[in-house]
Amino acid sequence: MFGQFMLEIAKTNNKLIVLSADLGRSSGLDRFKNQFPEKYLSVGISEQNLIGVAAGLAKEGYKVFVTSFAPFLSMRASEQVRMNLGYMNLPVNMVALGSGVSMGYLGNSHFGLEDIAIMRAIPNINISSPADCGELGKILYNYAFSNLGPSYIRLTGVPNSALVYDKDYNYEFKKFITLKKGKDLLILSTGSMVSQSLKASQILDKENINCEIINIHTLKPIDEKIVNLLKKFRKVATIEEHSVIGGLGSIIAEKIAKHSIKCHFLTIGLPDLFGPTGTYDYLIDYHGLNGEKIAKKIIKFLKK
Repeated sequence: MFGQFMLEIAKTNNKLIVLSADLGRSSGLDRFKNQFPEKYLSVGISEQNLIGVAAGLAKEGYKVFVTSFAPFLSMRASEQVRMNLGYMNLPVNMVALGSGVSMGYLGNSHFGLEDIAIMRAIPNINISSPADCGELGKILYNYAFSNLGPSYIRLTGVPNSALVYDKDYNYEFKKFITLKKGKDLLILSTGSMVSQSLKASQILDKENINCEIINIHTLKPIDEKIVNLLKKFRKVATIEEHSVIGGLGSIIAEKIAKHSIKCHFLTIGLPDLFGPTGTYDYLIDYHGLNGEKIAKKIIKFLKK
């Protein structure tokens, strides 16, 4: 869907250019590069150079999107991202493929386990993580037609992942979205885990546990209104397809500590370990990140 949205954006944005590190097909950009060859450039398997070229094009006034696998953008090119994008504050939009464990059998070399932690430590970098393909489109259009500075767009899940939205809705950069109201527990989730959180809430409803579900599509800058929401709940959980270190859980923990919010807090995410390879569904189940296992973790947490 990234490639499809870029195809539509290119029809009305004359300054658009999309760069790839030899991942045109994996990025879904085949039709884009055939229809708009002058708007597409592959720099080969050289992610550090990818960021340098992108920064130069952005400085010349182009609306630049770059794409590669999450660990290669966030780690292999981290110094270039820090200096050319963060320090120079150039509006390049990085689209990170295969964040979390969605690369399956390609294994830990291709898993995006730590990318939020790394990117959020760099000043001026926005971080977005869409809950489904429809929200990806809204995020891409928002970055393509406004000047928000350098950004990191984290794509989790796999083709045919569950939809969160079946109707159009009002998306605003940074502002979190309340998907379900509740009073017993506040669940904050992002990316692929939004749909899994909704599945977990259906199971919890049967146990008379009423959850409020929030979609945090913008992780940096985080909507400061989240502080007022945190103060309303005695029990809070974060759910993410990212290491439990440095991601959404850490962002919320920082807010809880800074504002001295009194609550019981649970973080659900990928462990601080290198795990196995396998199908995406297997890995999500293995790490306890499907709806059923999330519900079990929350029930155990509430019993304590």
